[in-house]
Amino acid sequence: MYLIVGLGNPEEKYAKTFHNMGFLAVGDVAEALGVKFKKKECEASVAEGYLGGEKIVLARPLTYMNASGRAVKQLVAKYKISPAELVVIYDDYDLPKGHVRIRPSGSAGTHNGMRSVIAELGFTDFARIRIGIRDEETDIPLINYVLSEVKKEDYPLFIDACKRAAEAALALASGEEFERVMTKYNG
Repeated sequence: MYLIVGLGNPEEKYAKTFHNMGFLAVGDVAEALGVKFKKKECEASVAEGYLGGEKIVLARPLTYMNASGRAVKQLVAKYKISPAELVVIYDDYDLPKGHVRIRPSGSAGTHNGMRSVIAELGFTDFARIRIGIRDEETDIPLINYVLSEVKKEDYPLFIDACKRAAEAALALASGEEFERVMTKYNG
């Protein structure tokens, strides 16, 4: 079993913001699996599907970004998920816009949502797929930037990045070797 979590903010007003890249990418995973987010449990919107006979649980925390860890912790406990079965997808200001970076573990960096996830879980050895959002031409405070809407001209770049992040999550959940997934999708 795998748990794939996309981080974001639940209100519609945040739907097109940089901070919702995780929500968008996990939506792409749901579309690929032919499932919809119909259930609400563990402070998250949840969809369940199968990939190669393996159950996949998809989640979008409803706790807002900075408290994402509460929902992730509850889901990990409910579904008895090991660190090796957890994938978290999120936006990352530390990466240039449109870049995708897959790692088997690590710190939260500048991301408060990941800081919450790590604090609640108490471990860092789970897969994370980061979608770069940094725009060198923008000079506004980070908190304002992540909650701002993606520029219309950048939509294709971020749509592609979210699709690549979703493909990487599906590759990991299908048992593809981690190094191979990193080589294929990083960049």
